[in-house]
Amino acid sequence: MSGTVDRWTTALRRAWRVGTLWPWCLAAVATVCGYAVATVFHPGYLSADSNTQLWQALGDEPVNDWHPPVMALLWRVLIRITGDFSAMAALQTAVLWGSLWVLARLAWKSSGSRALSLAVLAVGFAPHIMNFTGVVWKDVHLAYALLAVLAIALTVRELPRERVVSRWALLASGLLFLAYAALVRKNGVPAVIPVFALLVLAAWPAPGRRRWLAATGVFAAVVIACGAGVSAATTPLATRVYAVIPVDDLAHVLTAHQMRSAAEQAHAEPDLRDRLVAAAVNCQKRHIASDAYLQCFPHTQPFDVTYMDRHADVIVRMWAQQMPRHWKGYAEYRGRVFTKLLFQSNQTFWDGTHANAGARLHPLVRKQPLNDTLRSALQNYVTGFARDLPMLFQGWFWLAVSLVLVLRRRWAGPHSRELRLLGASSLLYILAYLPTAPESNYRYVYWPALAGTVALALIATGFVTRRRAAADRPAEVPDNHLAVPPAGRAPDAAAPAGPHEDAGAAL
Repeated sequence: MSGTVDRWTTALRRAWRVGTLWPWCLAAVATVCGYAVATVFHPGYLSADSNTQLWQALGDEPVNDWHPPVMALLWRVLIRITGDFSAMAALQTAVLWGSLWVLARLAWKSSGSRALSLAVLAVGFAPHIMNFTGVVWKDVHLAYALLAVLAIALTVRELPRERVVSRWALLASGLLFLAYAALVRKNGVPAVIPVFALLVLAAWPAPGRRRWLAATGVFAAVVIACGAGVSAATTPLATRVYAVIPVDDLAHVLTAHQMRSAAEQAHAEPDLRDRLVAAAVNCQKRHIASDAYLQCFPHTQPFDVTYMDRHADVIVRMWAQQMPRHWKGYAEYRGRVFTKLLFQSNQTFWDGTHANAGARLHPLVRKQPLNDTLRSALQNYVTGFARDLPMLFQGWFWLAVSLVLVLRRRWAGPHSRELRLLGASSLLYILAYLPTAPESNYRYVYWPALAGTVALALIATGFVTRRRAAADRPAEVPDNHLAVPPAGRAPDAAAPAGPHEDAGAAL
């Protein structure tokens, strides 16, 4: 028996020295950390939006497309499998920490640094990332789905060519994550496109035009098929929520008199005309700078989600007629909202009290109250960093990071192309809010914050990998000392030249 124990001990020590045991240690650390984070957020922090989607997922309220039906459908499936609505927050945490484990394992494989691989895992504990991990929001789902695609793409790139089945299975799962990201956030498509390119380039480093066209066609077909499947499964009510953006522009650019005239010119119904005029008056009187439809527009009780669907055509026609005439006011208004999003992002922490759900709070949520002690500790952690390092929670910082990622031609290490595509995804996502942002909210830049943080970890991995390669290369030089030195050159003078030249070439 003692001999068997000694052999096991020797094998474990050898595995630890050569590093084959370390990925499993990372997996254990990621599991413990993910479980701890899930415990803090249990059963999930809900807002008014997510509370509404919970009613829809449970079948107690008709599904509508004001919020993504795909998210309500996923939640419904999880509830039917587990019997608990907290499964959604747990799934979010699992996807985040699972993706970080894959990235940490790849960082260890390329750099050989245990500390650096742990640093990649620590991204999940960063205050500007952990603050929303258990908040059931479509913004969080978009970010974690795209992060999962990044982890899949880097894994595919490292797979040997002969592992065909594994490669295609990973590519299929990456396409499903991308399709989910495209469906869960209406304005997330600009962020999805560079990540799709990242996945294609991981499978085929130099794809030709035909391969690009084929891959794009397959991706479009997957998105359309998934969207059709979700619609068939949920039969959502049409809301045409996009009309909220023209209402916001009209209410803040036009005066009440101009609004009435514009509504009459567009042949709006008297009820819509009066509500639009009231929205312009209310926003001006109460000094509300944005989000006119929810903050200033008069609504019936209960809230009628189909009102926009019935009047969207008239509202869009009003916008198309009036904004070219008031282009200066429109540019000023959109510039004001966008700069506030970049420099004064609010709601860096969602306390998860469910208070905003009011009387519509689902009975299942009332039966599972949040842990106030853990919530308070998390709030102190996040708000403390928001006070001391506010740039982590502001859009301008992550916009700057994305610009640097895109504009730098070459990054150290093997992930230069992936870094540029991550930067492009973040940049396009932020810029997409220039004409559409309803308010200043940190969750609108959550994906750029996550992508930028992971990109910084990959940059650190690249620098460590390059230094390791530079340090290992001189070790190969001593064989040259056995060679006969060139005529007219002393052996001791020739010896130091090789290592210095190799190190310089590596840098």
